[in-house]
Amino acid sequence: MKSPATLLLLLLLPVAAMAQDPVAELDAFWAEAARTVAQGDFEGYAATYHADAVLVSLASSNSYPIAGALAGWKSGFDDTKAGKATAGVEFRFTQRLHDATTAHDTGIFHYWFAPKDGERTDAYVHFEGLLVKKDGAWKLVMEYQKQEATAGEWAAAGR
Repeated sequence: MKSPATLLLLLLLPVAAMAQDPVAELDAFWAEAARTVAQGDFEGYAATYHADAVLVSLASSNSYPIAGALAGWKSGFDDTKAGKATAGVEFRFTQRLHDATTAHDTGIFHYWFAPKDGERTDAYVHFEGLLVKKDGAWKLVMEYQKQEATAGEWAAAGR
């Protein structure tokens, strides 16, 4: 028979797990995603997604496995890595819901791409990211790219 102290500890463990705040880990996750874009690290970027992740795109009125989206984005990563272009992404959040192993981040991302001999393009997009923590690492299982955002909405989202 377990002692009353052991039973109390077993009851409090789920509460202690829920009390952990994974925001710093999630911030590190998004910072790593930004790093991979800026450095053209395609493999690193792909590793931020769960193998079964889904991209939902309002612009294309479609959802599809992330592998299809990554295939379409690879040339931009390759050009960035080769120095033929510069790219970057920043994230600002308007709502963050999480526990120790799941997260749903809502906000706006600002992505830019500039070919070496071309004009820079900027995109501000409302998005949602659904993440799980598996084997100690956060992975996106769903990225929902919603409607375009304005620079004003980006500024209002703060940091």
